[in-house]
Amino acid sequence: MATLNLGPFQGCARASSILLHVSDFGSGSSANSLSFRNDVIKLRKWESSAFVVLPPRAITSVEDESPAVASSQTIINRTLEDPKVSRKDLSILPKPLSATDLHSPNDGSKVRVAYQGLPGAYSEIAALKAYPKCETVPCDDFEAAFKAVELWIVDKAVLPIENSVGGSIHRNYDLLLRHRLHIAGEVQLQVNLCLLGLQGVRKEELKNVLSHPHAFEQCETTLSTLGVMRISIEDTAAAAQVLSESFHMVSSGGERDTGAIASARAAEIYGLNILADNFQDNDNNITRFLILAREPVIPGTDKLYKTSIVFTLEEGPGVLFKALAVFALREINLTKIESRPQRQRPLRVVDDSNEGRAKYFDYLFYIDFEASMMEPRAQCAMAHLQEFSRFLRVLGCYPVDKV
Repeated sequence: MATLNLGPFQGCARASSILLHVSDFGSGSSANSLSFRNDVIKLRKWESSAFVVLPPRAITSVEDESPAVASSQTIINRTLEDPKVSRKDLSILPKPLSATDLHSPNDGSKVRVAYQGLPGAYSEIAALKAYPKCETVPCDDFEAAFKAVELWIVDKAVLPIENSVGGSIHRNYDLLLRHRLHIAGEVQLQVNLCLLGLQGVRKEELKNVLSHPHAFEQCETTLSTLGVMRISIEDTAAAAQVLSESFHMVSSGGERDTGAIASARAAEIYGLNILADNFQDNDNNITRFLILAREPVIPGTDKLYKTSIVFTLEEGPGVLFKALAVFALREINLTKIESRPQRQRPLRVVDDSNEGRAKYFDYLFYIDFEASMMEPRAQCAMAHLQEFSRFLRVLGCYPVDKV
């Protein structure tokens, strides 16, 4: 599977406008000031090189990658050097593909997209926003969606990664590292949670509400006012389906006091009434979804791009500060930072000077930053970050989406 090749990085010119002074960071001990001054001198020496050549280790995943094939430009250069080839012959060479040529159709008419949940789930709505005419494929869980792309059952997967109220979806961060897919885009979706009920039922009559725990979190105040019992279901659309399937039972004399929190699309699919629209506590309820694909997007500079990476750091004081500084020094905006313990190596043993050996959690850091990997400043930042990291992998470089 192809990976986004980041090296060797070139074009890292001297950043003459970046001047650091020890006094800018406040007063401290002379030893600390001297140590920081030495770091600044090293940084200036690093920036002064005209070109940067990466060390032998590559900025990819831990697993070995297959050797990269010769690029089309290399083949063309060799052809130009061959005196036997005329200019007339060169005119029949195929036209190089642009980044837009490699993207899927805008309407997604030929794209199969996997998502977690049932028809009417917000993940399906996000998939249809990205590819309006795509064929959506429901999956039982997040990992099934990852595997569906890897096994060529579908072309892409759209999965939630964070919500403005509920926070990050940690499971999908872990799966990003476990699987070899690339982030090919993002979808920002304004989430409108609806309180659904059976025909003829008013919301004041409800005693139980079915939904996903994240939906309950986003409706905490409203549900408390309503005074209902919450019953957790694995998906909002599944809650709507369960409520719909119970219609025949309740219509023959059963209780009609159960509702569900799901989308308006789910209400339409499963034949339910919308008892309350915008049921969430916060109107600015936005979920960010990632579009996952087998191949990376070829980044450009024609629009605003975002790059997602994951890395681990060497042990030492101030190492995280230095890692984040490689972006600040180049005026690259960080939009997200998430830390997750390493599962295969959860603890790191450190020899603390007078205290003996101690154990600390060893972390993976996920970062999103606003820059294209085609930009020299992003390439230089990645090369610089590799000096502090033990492992570094680019998860994807893709266009920024807005609500």
